[in-house]
Amino acid sequence: MDRRRFLQTVSATLFAAPLAAEAQQTGKVWRIGVLYRGNKSDAPTVLQPFLEGLRQLGYVEGKSMKLEIWSAESVQLRPIASDLVRAKPDIIVVASAGHAAIVQEFTKTLPIVVLFGGELVSLGVVASLAKPGGNVTGMQMFGPELMGKRLQILQELLPGLRRLVVVRVPVQWPSRNLAVYRQAVEDPATKLGLRVRYVGFDDVAELPTLFADIVKERDDAMLTWANPEMAVAFDRVRDLTIHHRLPTMCDGSGTWVRRGGLIAYGPRVADLYRQAATYVHRILKGANPADLPIGQPTTFELVINAKTAKAIGLTIPPSLLSRADQVIE
Repeated sequence: MDRRRFLQTVSATLFAAPLAAEAQQTGKVWRIGVLYRGNKSDAPTVLQPFLEGLRQLGYVEGKSMKLEIWSAESVQLRPIASDLVRAKPDIIVVASAGHAAIVQEFTKTLPIVVLFGGELVSLGVVASLAKPGGNVTGMQMFGPELMGKRLQILQELLPGLRRLVVVRVPVQWPSRNLAVYRQAVEDPATKLGLRVRYVGFDDVAELPTLFADIVKERDDAMLTWANPEMAVAFDRVRDLTIHHRLPTMCDGSGTWVRRGGLIAYGPRVADLYRQAATYVHRILKGANPADLPIGQPTTFELVINAKTAKAIGLTIPPSLLSRADQVIE
């Protein structure tokens, strides 16, 4: 897959609120570098809750801060991360624990804030959730109990569910991190009597073959293993799940269901983004990321796409529809 690099400054129209007293005190224009996975045109929309959080704290583009988006559409983030670190922003913002680990390869001193990290401790990004101890802090969305809840919902959706395939984009994570995620899936799967197998892809061109294998294996349902790399490929994954009528639980958040996925249960990502903005603010005010405990999600949502359910010939049980925070018609 071709790699692109570019630097984009987000439009000042995203920061329309007046300066708050705190953001006005130093008179300094803070440079906030964001390592973003995906197409540059999507960045303002995807980052909108984070930008709103900064705005509510009094930051105005060009007056008290400058947001610099360093983006890549391919899996190869290291060259982009290296360039970002060499640019020496005041603070770096990343989407995931994996991205934080990549940036840490190039700096142990520039503060890094994670918008919605995975398992930060097992990846070695932080020493502990209570006391990160390095240059990384922010929000974590992963929790083993979440995966159990997702599988319960999936089995309620499909009472005959027996065979589950987990699809992920392989990333260079330590084996201990993969083990944590797999245990989070397999422990509840065992209790629910589910057989689980794992498949992965590095490029969207591999997806038709991967789905042909899923059909051959007669898997009953799929769980997408969320990370920013999967987000880049999600539209193609979604199209293939609909084509093959494969019920899919979207690990991560309802954002993917709003893009056409079938069902998701997880933290409200917009709330995590807004909370991450407060970490940026505290660090710019002088706090040490080593001393800022990793934030945990407090709001969750069940989102169901009824249009997608109809497309794959699936009837959503009334019990799930009544509990859904949002049903997309």
